[in-house]
Amino acid sequence: MPPRRPSRARRSPRLLPGEHTHRDIQGGGARAAVFGISDGLVSNVSLILGLAGANPSSSVIRLAGLAGLLGGAFSMAAGEYISMKAQKELFQHEIEVERRELERSPQAESRELAHLYESRGIPQELAQQIATQVMADPQLALETHTREELGVNPNSLGRPMEAAISSFLTFAVGALIPLFPFLVAGGRGAEFATIAAGGLMALVVGGLLSVFTGRNWKWSALRQLLICAAAGAITFALGSAIGVAGAG
Repeated sequence: MPPRRPSRARRSPRLLPGEHTHRDIQGGGARAAVFGISDGLVSNVSLILGLAGANPSSSVIRLAGLAGLLGGAFSMAAGEYISMKAQKELFQHEIEVERRELERSPQAESRELAHLYESRGIPQELAQQIATQVMADPQLALETHTREELGVNPNSLGRPMEAAISSFLTFAVGALIPLFPFLVAGGRGAEFATIAAGGLMALVVGGLLSVFTGRNWKWSALRQLLICAAAGAITFALGSAIGVAGAG
């Protein structure tokens, strides 16, 4: 009997010419990171410039900016975790319902799957053959019915904790950028530095968004800049008006 060869680590299947892969975008981390840094930037630019328009002391702006950073980061993380956790639990419940139906009425589920394939243009006989082969493997049957009926990949229901941590950290980074000038200085110089840093960061965030969306990076960067600029200008104007009214 020939000696057995040592086992090798399992490798990912090689891609054939013309094939391509996709990023896993269902975990939630990437989406939370994009929204987190964008929200942190826009919200703290608005908060800081709104206060700066009312012309308080730099210490007041620093305190409000730090409160906005921490409060927003915790709020984003909690909201992301709760929403994704609830969605995951909903999917798990529906998958369990589908599992029970497959155990209770396999023939009916097989006919349902065959009918679905027929509705997509597959000939009746071939659709029935495919459904029969799928139903022969209980795990494959569950995965197939889940994807086809619920539009969900049962092996990728999202990672709530990852999304929450990602959201917290990126929101904090986005919110820190416009606050940083007031942490090291104050007065008009800090205001101008906040505007410049916020504008530059908005362009960077917009450009990064295009990596996920596939859109033109110039348009994506300009759109983010315009949103951030509009939010900051409106809150600065309101802060100035309220500050003047309060002084009067």
